Amino acid sequence: MTERIVVGAALYDDGRLLAARRSAPPELAGRWELPGGKVEPGEQPEEALVRELREELGVDAEPVARVPGEWPLKPGYVLWVWTAKLLSGAPEPLEDHDELRWLSPDEIWSVEWLDADVPAVTAAVACD
Repeated sequence: MTERIVVGAALYDDGRLLAARRSAPPELAGRWELPGGKVEPGEQPEEALVRELREELGVDAEPVARVPGEWPLKPGYVLWVWTAKLLSGAPEPLEDHDELRWLSPDEIWSVEWLDADVPAVTAAVACD
């Protein structure tokens, strides 16, 4: 079985990383993640990242570079992360999130990240 790719954005603005707090599903609610979502059939991961950020946050962003590595999620899914820059719009929690926070480098670990996102955040921070 081929793993389905889930894309995540290490979205930076003025040196700060955007974290999104999940509102659903119940087992993930209240924990923080890098915004993103599933790659649809026939879609390139970078295209999915742009689409997901538009749907979830209402912003236009540009993928900059893929963060080396991939991280297992639930069975059949794997997380790929890109650093990304904000092109336009102010992020708002439109879908699956109830709060957003811009974290300065010394605040990165002040939120309770989803277990699966911890190694991805660690790698993304190392790439910045």
